[in-house]
Amino acid sequence: MAFQGKKLINNPDNVVTEFIEGLVETYPGLQYLDGFPKVKVVLRADVSSATYDKVAIISGGGSGHEPAHAGFVGEGMLTAAICGDVFASPPVDSILAGIRAVTGPMGCLLIVKNYTGDRLNFGLAAEQAKSEGYKVETVIVGDDCALPPPRGITGRRGLAGTILVHKVAGAAAAAGLSLLDVATEAKHAAEMIGTMGVALSVCTLPGQVTSDRLGPGKMELGLGIHGEPGAAVADLQPVDVIVSHVLKQILSPETNYVPITRGNRVVLMVNGLGATPVMELMIATGKAVPKLQLEHGLAVDRVYSGSFMTSLDMAGFSITIMKSDQTVLQRLDAATKAPCWPIGADGSHLPSKIPVPLPPPALATKNSETLGGPVQLNQQGIILEAAIEAAAKAVINLKDKLNEWDSKVGDGDCGSTMFRGATTIIEDLKCYPLNDAAETVNEIGSSIRRVMGGTSGIIYTIFCKAAYTKLKSANLDNITSQKWAEALEASIAAISKYGGATAGYRTLLDALIPASEVLRKKLDTGENPITAFIHSSEAALAGAEATKNMQAQAGRSSYVFGEILATVPDPGAMAAAAWYRAAAMAVMERCHAAS
Repeated sequence: MAFQGKKLINNPDNVVTEFIEGLVETYPGLQYLDGFPKVKVVLRADVSSATYDKVAIISGGGSGHEPAHAGFVGEGMLTAAICGDVFASPPVDSILAGIRAVTGPMGCLLIVKNYTGDRLNFGLAAEQAKSEGYKVETVIVGDDCALPPPRGITGRRGLAGTILVHKVAGAAAAAGLSLLDVATEAKHAAEMIGTMGVALSVCTLPGQVTSDRLGPGKMELGLGIHGEPGAAVADLQPVDVIVSHVLKQILSPETNYVPITRGNRVVLMVNGLGATPVMELMIATGKAVPKLQLEHGLAVDRVYSGSFMTSLDMAGFSITIMKSDQTVLQRLDAATKAPCWPIGADGSHLPSKIPVPLPPPALATKNSETLGGPVQLNQQGIILEAAIEAAAKAVINLKDKLNEWDSKVGDGDCGSTMFRGATTIIEDLKCYPLNDAAETVNEIGSSIRRVMGGTSGIIYTIFCKAAYTKLKSANLDNITSQKWAEALEASIAAISKYGGATAGYRTLLDALIPASEVLRKKLDTGENPITAFIHSSEAALAGAEATKNMQAQAGRSSYVFGEILATVPDPGAMAAAAWYRAAAMAVMERCHAAS
């Protein structure tokens, strides 16, 4: 179902104008040309056609691809960028105005993406400029590798590889080369580049509805950058598979998009399309480099990751491969003041990993008689093993529900975080010294600390450490129910001390505190310890459910409105109640079976 796209804009007709105004306010080395807003040209503030003694590099096209092209205006890259309306080629008059503003006696090079409107408008402007006495050369970039050649007179589309051509040409011009030599280097660079993209969503034009052509669980392969359909629709795959497919398509010897063969040296660019998190771009980059090296036999000289040529708010990425040589690398590494070119990406890469001595795992450092899966479990060890396994499995089974709740009141990862801890505890269970309850609790804390991040990980590590401190003073072979109750109380006190929360704050303590109070009360009145444990687990569940009626005073939920909180319980409290209840039931079943 199509819906109105949400945008932080004013009038949809003014988005490009207002973007340029913000851009030049942000970067003092940029300014816009007189005639604005009808003429939308961003240029270097230090360049004038009357005094500029180097080749001017001019590019542009439809807006919506930011930071391209205006974000790459600066010394060492573009001299001017001509901005059309969103996804629309800029008019001839604007292109001419840009040429006249920055072109001196050395002439100018127009770098044009291979789209019919861009070629026609820049072409007519070039011819008009030549008739006025300007020296003008043009390089067309068509780096798309998604559509099988030949493409008739249309040819391959211009995509993110265009930015690398900007950099090569800009550095060559800054070095003082002639127009012909700059054009030759830019043309050579354009012939060495291949790009292919993958989209997870369709972009939304300002003021328009979002297309629903791409359903859930689907991705488009071989997309354009103007919202047009991709070459194919496929089921969403892990990024490993996607990256492999894209690289094979770009480097296919059958289509021969780029003259790159095994043993060559290349440059890699992983480009976000507007709504792709940096984390995902880096994951794709981290998978692409070894695949280029090991599967395709290529040496990777430079790696660029980030948003270079986007498609408004499209989710996805494109991969660009460019054959490199010493001249190309020299141009890419040359200094530039273009604000959106990545700094720190020049020079050869050192090894990604260096050896760092790490302390050995806790399980490996303990006395082998104390730790590491006893040959035979005593009755206490059998019960403890059953309780731990049941508690961990309860958390594992609750993963999706916890994430669902947390997506409404937190950051959506409570279930995944708890799942990592629980699965690790299951894996490590065979190594726990189950006949020694105190050391087992300590090792559970070590397992959690190793894999659980964020607040939950440190809270449960503190929980286990406090319990261990209380339990280790007890008799090794027979820790009483009273001592377990004291350990629970000590854990709750430690969490409250370091985390600042207490009862009623809408945290896991709202499950554990009622459980502890009931356990203590039942034990003090002489109730059977197993029955007391079961009753306390019921109190934990009730306490967790009651968090629906609480206003959060700790954690991320404290930033959420009360009416939203009232719809779901606190995920942390529900997780604590689930494992506590499962442990109690397992202890009861194991004890009944033994009797």
